[in-house]
Amino acid sequence: MVRQWYLRYQKYGEEGLRGTRSYHYSKKEKIKIVEECMVKGLPLQEICLRYDLNRSTIQTWMRKIRQGISLANKQRGRPPKAPMPRPKKKEPQTELEKLQAESLRLRAENALLKKVKALVEEQEAIARPNGQKPSTN
Repeated sequence: MVRQWYLRYQKYGEEGLRGTRSYHYSKKEKIKIVEECMVKGLPLQEICLRYDLNRSTIQTWMRKIRQGISLANKQRGRPPKAPMPRPKKKEPQTELEKLQAESLRLRAENALLKKVKALVEEQEAIARPNGQKPSTN
């Protein structure tokens, strides 16, 4: 590790000791770098200095290639939300269509009120045998 620091200092000066740059290599660039190490047989230390990369980064790329895993950059963070579609504007309705829509809405409202009433009566029936008074809610 000290030798690596020394070589980085020789090549980049004090900036080289501060760490590597934050650059995201493309898939092609990563493959080229790994091929230099695996095919051409260049030492890992030399490649680290040439591309200003950490040794572990190159080793990770090499391991992924051996395992057949893609080197493509993965998008980070939460995926964007799909916007909710706006309700479509309806064309002007005839009087009959308006009345049918209102009738449908009133039937649904009536069915809902019947269900609420049945639930309230059921809760009251359960509470009576126990000697409890029904809640006002």
